[in-house]
Amino acid sequence: MPTSSEHHTFQFQPVAIVRSVFKEKFAVPRQSGLAPSAQAVIELLPPCNSADYVAGLEQVSHIWLQFVFHQHLNTPARAKVRPPRLGGNQKLGVFATRSPVRPNPIGLSVVALQGIEQGPNGVQLRVTGVDLVDGTPVLDIKPYVPYADSIAGAENLVAPAEPPAMTVAFSELANTKIGANAGLKSLLQEVLAQDPRPKYQAIDTQRVFGALIDNYNVTWRYCLDIGRGEFIEVLDLQQR
Repeated sequence: MPTSSEHHTFQFQPVAIVRSVFKEKFAVPRQSGLAPSAQAVIELLPPCNSADYVAGLEQVSHIWLQFVFHQHLNTPARAKVRPPRLGGNQKLGVFATRSPVRPNPIGLSVVALQGIEQGPNGVQLRVTGVDLVDGTPVLDIKPYVPYADSIAGAENLVAPAEPPAMTVAFSELANTKIGANAGLKSLLQEVLAQDPRPKYQAIDTQRVFGALIDNYNVTWRYCLDIGRGEFIEVLDLQQR
């Protein structure tokens, strides 16, 4: 019989792949649920893409996704990391953070389940509130259980509350291109309000930032105004 001190190696195959509005890491929300308009499709993979695997899941409003930080597979893990929440200036043990650079690059997110559909390759799940980059492999899917998963009185003194949101404005050009697409505007407001800029970087009003969001190359800048304070202005978006 194996002893508790023995080391074991495990191999897992993904059960699904994420098709997300976030096509690159930059500007992905740092936690799930911070951008409720962020949509994704979870494409189940064979043999898990049959209706039998999700029977009863239609009774659930939210699900847990266990996934692989696949864009960090070749990044060496460290005992201590610099969480963005602390401005990148303080170190914490990796197990006290949600850093994607971990001894085993596994993440956990809770997302809202909007529907179960039959796609071209089998069953797929429509979800919102994602913090996952496109192409993320999913290792497991579990139902969110409110009475067990929401713990009254739980504390995290490192991140005691949601970070304050920045105001997001749109240039005349950006507003023209968005037009009547209210969903896209909400998505950009929710994502950019989280301030994707690394916290250790001072605001540079001359610098233009950009990210690929929902198949648009989106550019923005940071502004300082005596009356409005710090805010983000979306300058332009070019559809790919």
